Amino acid sequence: MSGKLYIVPTPVGNLEDMTFRAVKVLKDADLILAEDTRTTGVLLKHYEISTPMRSHHKFNEHEEAPKIAERVAAGENIALVSDAGTPGISDPGFMLSRECRRLDVDVECLPGATAFVPALVASGLPCDRFVFEGFLPPKKGRATRLTQLASEQRTVIIYESPKRLARTLRQLSEFFSPDREAVVCREISKIHETYHRGTLLELSEFFAVNQAKGEIVIVVKGLQSKAKNDELSDNEEE
Repeated sequence: MSGKLYIVPTPVGNLEDMTFRAVKVLKDADLILAEDTRTTGVLLKHYEISTPMRSHHKFNEHEEAPKIAERVAAGENIALVSDAGTPGISDPGFMLSRECRRLDVDVECLPGATAFVPALVASGLPCDRFVFEGFLPPKKGRATRLTQLASEQRTVIIYESPKRLARTLRQLSEFFSPDREAVVCREISKIHETYHRGTLLELSEFFAVNQAKGEIVIVVKGLQSKAKNDELSDNEEE
């Protein structure tokens, strides 16, 4: 009888966002795979979880994924967590899930936290249709990707680090257009959660002189065609 791989979302900030089910799965698992054992250790201590833990991150997942999948196939129940949010979403997780599926092992992903959903919904920008881009290519292919996204009509969601935020906003302003609406969401669900709204040019100028800190999500309004703008105007008049 094979075991099961549990993909367990963890809070993106506030530890109280952990679900009852997620806590139970982590307590009952034979092993917890953590992106950073120090970060996950804080969470486990908070919820009095004593399950054994080992590292599973982007530097060892190529080598470790097949081995872990075999352990699950042999009967162990193993839980995978990242530092914050849902594993596999801009974090390690895909390779292990793929290996388990290859061995016909059950994979169950619990519903839970991911930073881009609250950022999108709270942004005030259209959230009925969107594209999640994650982190942009740092160098090779970056300009090509920005050119492609510039014509995207759905709301665009991008993850970025504080050090690269000003540069990315400047490039978005250049490739998309300076007057495109956007929101920079920072520290989702934490004490210093903030939302900076404005045009890409305004946000670019603001963060060029104001150093951002923490986890950041950029939400950019999609390109609106003339027909779409006319439709929105008609709806507002009605």
